[in-house]
Amino acid sequence: MDAKTRGNRPARRMAALGAAIGVVTVLAGAALVRATSPSGDECIPAASPPGWSVARRWNESLLTAIRRDLPAPTVHARNLFHTSVAMWDAWAAYEPEAAGYLVHEKLSADDVRAAREEAISYAAYRVLEQRYLESVGAADSIAEFDRLMADLCYRIERTSTVGDSPAALGNRIAAAVIERGLVDGANEEGGYTSGYEPVNPPLEVADGSTIEMVDPNRWQPLQLAEMVSQNGIPIQNGVQQFVGPHWGHVEGFALPDGGARGLPIDPGPPPELGDPSSDGDFKASALEVLRLSSRLDASDGVTVDVSPGSIGDNPLGSNDGDGYDVNPVTGQPYEPNPVNRGDFARALVEYWADGPRSETPPGHWNVIANEVSDSRGVSFQIGGAGGPVDRLEWDVKLYLALNGAVHDAAVAAWGAKGYYDSVRPISMIRYLGSLGQSSDPEGPAYHPDGLPLDPGLVEVIGRATTAPGERHEALAGHEGEIAVYAWGGNPDDPETEASGAAWILATEWVPYQVPTFVTPAFAGYVSGHSTFSRAAAEVMTAFTGSEYFPGGLFKWHEPAGSLEVEAGPTGDVTLQAATYYDAADQAGVSRLYGGIHIAADDFRGRTLGSVCGIAAWERAQRYFTGRGIGDG
Repeated sequence: MDAKTRGNRPARRMAALGAAIGVVTVLAGAALVRATSPSGDECIPAASPPGWSVARRWNESLLTAIRRDLPAPTVHARNLFHTSVAMWDAWAAYEPEAAGYLVHEKLSADDVRAAREEAISYAAYRVLEQRYLESVGAADSIAEFDRLMADLCYRIERTSTVGDSPAALGNRIAAAVIERGLVDGANEEGGYTSGYEPVNPPLEVADGSTIEMVDPNRWQPLQLAEMVSQNGIPIQNGVQQFVGPHWGHVEGFALPDGGARGLPIDPGPPPELGDPSSDGDFKASALEVLRLSSRLDASDGVTVDVSPGSIGDNPLGSNDGDGYDVNPVTGQPYEPNPVNRGDFARALVEYWADGPRSETPPGHWNVIANEVSDSRGVSFQIGGAGGPVDRLEWDVKLYLALNGAVHDAAVAAWGAKGYYDSVRPISMIRYLGSLGQSSDPEGPAYHPDGLPLDPGLVEVIGRATTAPGERHEALAGHEGEIAVYAWGGNPDDPETEASGAAWILATEWVPYQVPTFVTPAFAGYVSGHSTFSRAAAEVMTAFTGSEYFPGGLFKWHEPAGSLEVEAGPTGDVTLQAATYYDAADQAGVSRLYGGIHIAADDFRGRTLGSVCGIAAWERAQRYFTGRGIGDG
């Protein structure tokens, strides 16, 4: 994955509106107009899925567009937020007590619901068309947006921003969102790029013999033999480009300004090699990633209980919880959920991977939120109190709060990524391993900055250990080098083969990922997954009035044989979470199993996400009530 310029040229996209602000194509104050067919017959809107509001339909179309595009979580979090702002402002215009975020107009209509649906649709359509006009998969995405407008019986040629019609209001709101996006610090006009240059030369993943780092604490781009976009399009330049190093300067929803450092919230530095206060943590973090990597082996026969009765209920920023005595909804204990440990770990990694062909982490939490909203027994009481609201109000308020939170999570997390520019596990492990071992000054292959020895996990290869039948037999010829016991790497045929755990050279270790991806194209600290997920969990908890999923249990099924990286799982796996926080924690720890992050990335990301989510919920409520809100 790299940060190829998306070609998002605002001038061209503004032209797609048909006219700039002030061009009149519809009479001011025109009544709500239904589209008509070429024959002049009145258009009958296509049926929507049961229970879906018009806001939900636009959210689903956006998620589909994200899946087609390159997986840049920062950009898509921003698009989710700005589309949510557009839909919120359109809804709030017809609610006397609510405050718009960018547009503060108040209008009236004989049929308020119909007016809201039309204004929301024009606002969302114009923003999405502008943002995805030149994206990967644009032909399909724009066609889908057009099709949804047609299904709703709204004419896309109605581009006027003048007048009191719902369409004009929606167009005005979209224009305001688009205009604001040109000055919010994202550099949309320049394709979201920056002038970042990495300190370290690229790591050629396929070549374990050459490990070069100018600064082992800084991010190192990867050079892949084959790099493929999420649409299966080969990327000619196989060297990663840092996605969003400037994102800490982007305007947030409820965040403080990032200042000169582009660091809205400072989580403190990550552990660093050679730092007296954190050198030990740096090396221990590498060992932890290797230990978890070794547990991706389903053939070891280890079974674990992964029900909420055994795992979850962690204090913030830890994995110290031991589950729940009972399901508070049913009053009964959670049933055990025994599963092969290697199958569980691999299913967890792949479910939360959110890389190519996914909605990316912020979109994933929109999917979860939508599934929760569709669940039986949801009261539609915002904050778990007061009278129930209709689905449209529920959705526009949920999307504003949720996507305000995940947008802030992107700004805060990438602020830390850009400022601290920290290393990823693949570079850590390979670099440390290339130096030797740091545990025994009198032993072979000693180097003070090498990997710590850990019998059965990190060892020095010797003549005795490479003898026939010994554990390092396959590494004969590499005596004096460092071996690690970890996932064996990508199999030749991932459809039928699984690598399991094996002794491999430390300099050839790879994360549990597809070989055309390996690790994301940005720094490790802090984890975006952890930050996004905890921010979303805070909003879902506050918005629904309960930290628990409906029914006290949420499930994700990974059928046998459904994995992408290699063959597996060997049997069906059901991932479970009692609370939104538990799901967020699983998302974070999945990145350690996958070899993408170290513990500091995860735990501090969770803490950062909590701050973002709580602040976003508090700010969203002010828009809901219109109290204490000026210009957004």
